[in-house]
Amino acid sequence: MTSRRELIRQGIGLMAATAVTPSFAAPTVVGQATPVASPPYPKPYPKLDPMQLVNPQFRALLQSMPDPPPMEWTAAILPQFREGARGLARPLLPAPAVAKRMIPGPKGAPEVPLYITGAAAGASRPAVLHFHGGGFIAGSAADSRRDMQELAANHDCVAISVDYRLAPETPFPGSLEDNYAALLWMYANAAELGIDRSRIAVKGESAGGTHAAALAIAARDRGEVPICLQVLIYPALDDRTGSTTPVPPYIGHYIWTAAANRFAWTSLLSKPAGSIAGSAQPPAGSVPARVENLAGLPPAWIGVGSVDLFANEDLEYGRQLLRAGVSTELHLVPGGFHGFDLFVPQAPLSVAFTEAWNAALSRAFAARTNRNRKEISHEKDQCWRKRLPGWCHTSSRDRG
Repeated sequence: MTSRRELIRQGIGLMAATAVTPSFAAPTVVGQATPVASPPYPKPYPKLDPMQLVNPQFRALLQSMPDPPPMEWTAAILPQFREGARGLARPLLPAPAVAKRMIPGPKGAPEVPLYITGAAAGASRPAVLHFHGGGFIAGSAADSRRDMQELAANHDCVAISVDYRLAPETPFPGSLEDNYAALLWMYANAAELGIDRSRIAVKGESAGGTHAAALAIAARDRGEVPICLQVLIYPALDDRTGSTTPVPPYIGHYIWTAAANRFAWTSLLSKPAGSIAGSAQPPAGSVPARVENLAGLPPAWIGVGSVDLFANEDLEYGRQLLRAGVSTELHLVPGGFHGFDLFVPQAPLSVAFTEAWNAALSRAFAARTNRNRKEISHEKDQCWRKRLPGWCHTSSRDRG
C-alpha cells in the first residue's frame, strides 16, 4: 500500500512540475479564450534562490523531490492532475459518522452531493460549510471527509462539505450556485441537522477559499442566510495574479504557480484570466478581489504563506475588508509555500497556523452563543417587567 508520505510526494511532484512551465494554453473546452502569458516582473528585482526563502521547517520535503520534467497546462493534463489530487485523501476515523446526501441543485442543474458529519436532530450546534481545494478543476468533497470528522469533533459542530461541479466542464456560476444551494438547504433544514442558524461559518482552502469568499458575497447580496465567519485558507482571490499582474519569480515557485493559476481561472471564467476590458471582464461576483463593495460581509480569517503565489492578493483583500469595516484577522506565515500545512503538518509553524484558524472559529461560535443568551435574558427581563403571563424561551431570531 502506498504510504501517505509517498502520496504527498506524488501530489507535490505533479504540481511542482508547473514551476518550469514554459507556456500556457487555455483548455480547449472553454471556447475561444486567447492564451494568456504572464508579463515579466519589472526589474530590478533580487536574484534569489526560491528555496532560500522557504522556511527551514518546510524545506526537507521540497528538497527530497527530484527536478520535475517540463509540463504545459492544457486540457490534456486534467485527468492526471485530478488523479494526483485524489491521492491526498486520508483514511476515515471510526467516528463521527459521515453521511452522503443528495440535495436539489440549482434550477435546471443536477443534484448536489454533500458529505455531512455530526448532524443530530434536536441539537443546536454551530455548523461549518466547507469547500475543497483543487484549483477549480480538481478535488472532491469525499477527499475532505477525514478533515470534516476532525472539525466536527474539535468544535462539537456539524460539518458539511460540498461536492460542487468542477471547471472547465462547468464554468462560473455553476459552482457558486451549487454552493449556494447547499447553504440554503442546510439553513432550511437546520432543525433536522441540529444546526443553530445563527452560527453558520464557511471555510475553504485554496480554490475552496475562493468559493467560500464568493459565497459570503452572494449570501450578503441575496440576504437569505446569515454567515458568522469566513475562514479563507490561502485562497485564490484575484484572477489577475500571474497574468496581467506579474509576480516575482521567487513567489509562487512551488506547488501552485502563475501558469497553473492562469489555467485555473481561465477554466472557471471561460475567458482569459486577468482580462481587464469590456466584455472580456469576469462575470460579476466571480472574482472576490474585483468586487468593489465589501461592506457588510461576515468577519474573515485569512491565512497564507509568504512565498505562496497568493500572498500579496490575500493581504490586499484583507486590507480591502478592513477599509470596508469588516472585522478581519490576517496570518502571514514566514517562508510558507502553498499548502505548507497540508504537506508538513507537524512543523511548528503549521501547528500554530492550524490552531489560529480553529481559535477564530471557536471565538465566532462562542460570541454568537453569548449574544443569544443575552438576547434571551433581555426578553425574559422585559416580559417580567411587563408582568406578562409567561416569558419567551427563545428570541425571535432563534425561533425563525
